[in-house]
Amino acid sequence: MTDPTDTRDTGPRVGTPLWGYLAGITVIGFTALVVAMLRLDSAGVAGLARTPLFWVLAVLVVLGELRPVMVSSATAVGGTYPSTMFTFAVLLHLGLPVAVLMQAVAVVINGVVTRRSWHRVMFNIAQSTLALTAAAVVLGTFGIVPSPAEPWVPGGGDLLAIALSGIAYFGTRATLVSGAVALHERRSIMRVVKVTVGPQSLVYTGLLGLAPLVVVVMSHSPGLVPLFVAPLAAVYFTATLSMRRDHQAMHDELTGLPNRKMLIVSTEEALAESRQDERVGLFLLDLDRFKEVNDTLGHPVGDRLLQLIAHRLTHSVRPGDVVARLGGDEFAVLLPSIRDAHAAREVAARLRAALTEPVRLEGMTFDLDASVGIALYPDHAPDFELLLQRADVAMYLAKEGRTGVELYQPDKDRNSPERLTLLGDLRRAIDNRELRLHYQPKVGLGGGDVQGVEALLRWRHPVHGPIAPSDFVPLAEQSYLMRQLTAYVIEEALEQAAAWWHTGLRVQISVNISARDLLASALPEQLEVGLARYGLPPAAIQLEVTERILTGDQAYTQETIKALAALGVPLALDDFGTGYSSLIRLQRLAVSEVKIDASFVRRIAESEDDYRIVRSIVDLVRSLGLRSVAEGVESDDVAMRLVEMGCDVGQGWLFCHPMPAEEAAVWLRDRAGASVEYGYQPEVSSSA
Repeated sequence: MTDPTDTRDTGPRVGTPLWGYLAGITVIGFTALVVAMLRLDSAGVAGLARTPLFWVLAVLVVLGELRPVMVSSATAVGGTYPSTMFTFAVLLHLGLPVAVLMQAVAVVINGVVTRRSWHRVMFNIAQSTLALTAAAVVLGTFGIVPSPAEPWVPGGGDLLAIALSGIAYFGTRATLVSGAVALHERRSIMRVVKVTVGPQSLVYTGLLGLAPLVVVVMSHSPGLVPLFVAPLAAVYFTATLSMRRDHQAMHDELTGLPNRKMLIVSTEEALAESRQDERVGLFLLDLDRFKEVNDTLGHPVGDRLLQLIAHRLTHSVRPGDVVARLGGDEFAVLLPSIRDAHAAREVAARLRAALTEPVRLEGMTFDLDASVGIALYPDHAPDFELLLQRADVAMYLAKEGRTGVELYQPDKDRNSPERLTLLGDLRRAIDNRELRLHYQPKVGLGGGDVQGVEALLRWRHPVHGPIAPSDFVPLAEQSYLMRQLTAYVIEEALEQAAAWWHTGLRVQISVNISARDLLASALPEQLEVGLARYGLPPAAIQLEVTERILTGDQAYTQETIKALAALGVPLALDDFGTGYSSLIRLQRLAVSEVKIDASFVRRIAESEDDYRIVRSIVDLVRSLGLRSVAEGVESDDVAMRLVEMGCDVGQGWLFCHPMPAEEAAVWLRDRAGASVEYGYQPEVSSSA
């Protein structure tokens, strides 16, 4: 997609505001350049050219123009060239014509070396010439008009003249460049100036402040001028390190794209600058078949594919649009200015077209596709969080309906304003580590020994008090928060397992994950890294997935399950029985444990149908060599019937309610190695 104001390659299209601005500044700047050259003292310059000082200054100006000092990773801020110090020194000592000539030659050389387009080179010559001219005019008001024949050396009483001329130089350059950036990126010039002036003014102050000292050294000991390279190098490297830290904090390491933090900042700026007749668009993109490529060819190739996708996206949007990577194969695109929903759909279609071009990696050709969700400000949401959430809703509508692109539709959003508020609170609770895990033991029905504990998530809201998992977990599953929530729970469970295992309490902790979590190829890696960090064996943690995984397409999860099996992390099938028709697929799933749904277990003492269902599941599980776990065991009668069936493990209020980690540790230590009676004989019936 080519934007009318895109100057990256061919320049702005004739007739656009940016074209008019660049053309106008270029004409005015080159007029000032011609006037300065007409005032050039040829004889004086010829004599000056025979001195080593002239060539030393020329070399320093050219070298200083080759690489800028970057003080921020924001594109609007740009860089400041060290040549500024020497060019300003030439202006003070030898006058405007010589300074303009040296600067113009340096800019041309820079354009050749960096292969800049001709219109950029001409604009840079023009704006630097105008900045030097503005500084020379200020000096002239103080009666200071240097020339090669009459060089000027500043004294202690000239500080005001130098300061004002430096301000004129910086103000002119900052204004001219900010105007071009504002038109190029379709942003408010005041916003660009605000972002630009702060970081660059510090560097300009240092460079322009050293210029008079360069002049003094030139007049007394010209051979010492190259020593000014040392403080320049210090400024350069300090600024580079600062910019690198800033870039790492705000950008994705793999692709170099802005990350979520940078996307938030950019979106808030766009919302603040939005006009009444335009919209701000936020797109959420999810690659539909990335996992197949990643699992087939491995993570290194998958990383290269993500880098290729990032490259395609950044070259398919307009200047000023922001492409960000949120993690995994999820990308976001911010359009600070878009006409309406129809225009947003057109942009989304072009993005998909760029992504669906065949990709050739490792000698193989892959066809990718993407689902795109669109949310617009102010039509759909008033702030970033709601925009992202509603773009996420639209994206999953596109994925479920296989339509490719969907605009947010309120009537298809199952989230009420209260649920959306709760979603924001949940995100903050995760960030602030306010969620807690409680632990419910799993007890052997044959002897009362503890077979492990299940980690159950608990949330005490600071205003609403305890929030049931059934209220906030499904909300997370329908949003972008699920992966973050799962990562949080796994990390908490691993930390608790380490605290218990390393003090002799070797109890396996089971963690519930959703089918969507299994689509995340990073899950096995997260577990492997966590187990290694805490010094735990794979058996210290167990993952529980619902039976729905059997009813869906296993192609997406097969490789993840294989990776977990290779790692040695056991897998359990949770809520078994609710999808009874899928029993035939059980043998294909690498699980070590099957948990029978509590809705059947609770009624086996009253309902013969439920009794037969549970017994058939227990028999099937035993025949496959797996362990059966009955959930919802709340009475001795139910426990006794489970023992008669030959069920291995029970879990429920009969044994213990879910407990915080401290209480669970006491409970587990009290029962370590002990057999506990629950009002029935823990013997397996001979008929089982």
